[in-house]
Amino acid sequence: MKKRVLVSGLVVGVLFFFFVWQGKGIAQDPKKILSIEAFDMLNTVPDTYLIDVRTRPEYQFVGHPMGAYLFPYMFMTHDIENKDGLCTYRYNTVNPDFIKEISKVFQQVNNLIIISRDGTRSALAAKDLVDAGFKHVYDVTDGFEGAKFPCFEDSNRNKFYRQLARRNKIYGFNFRRHYGWQWWGLPWHYDMDPKNIYPPDLAPSEE
Repeated sequence: MKKRVLVSGLVVGVLFFFFVWQGKGIAQDPKKILSIEAFDMLNTVPDTYLIDVRTRPEYQFVGHPMGAYLFPYMFMTHDIENKDGLCTYRYNTVNPDFIKEISKVFQQVNNLIIISRDGTRSALAAKDLVDAGFKHVYDVTDGFEGAKFPCFEDSNRNKFYRQLARRNKIYGFNFRRHYGWQWWGLPWHYDMDPKNIYPPDLAPSEE
């Protein structure tokens, strides 16, 4: 009798785990996809939206995918840092209202595709959305501009081939657009559509 109860309890436990694993009980990790997959989803899967989490200047001056909603995950600051011998403005201030603002526009059951410059910020933003209860979150790993060329997931190969490219003055070394949304030739533009701009930026001025 005890064995039968134990087996029944085990079966129930396995079924519960399967139920949870399927995403019914807890959120799953964001699914990693490439730009071309994201574009296909936007054209074929209902209730699918593309969210650009780059900064405002990137969205406006570098360009953005057509129909992409702007919700900056990080804001650009006035601070300058020296990174790998290059001076750059920092954009390390996380938007405290990121989840709150997205929750006002999208439902937790919508398919949310998250894109950044090269997949770095999108991975962080997608994880935060999953933790906040969004069920179907997709991280565009190659981003809008793509990683700096050349790029390999294996750190040793990445270091080796980047050294070769630098030493041999390979055209395009350390530049972007060899991967990502633009590289695939997917539609993008500079146009600023009010319905896609970060909502707080459209609020009337208090002055």
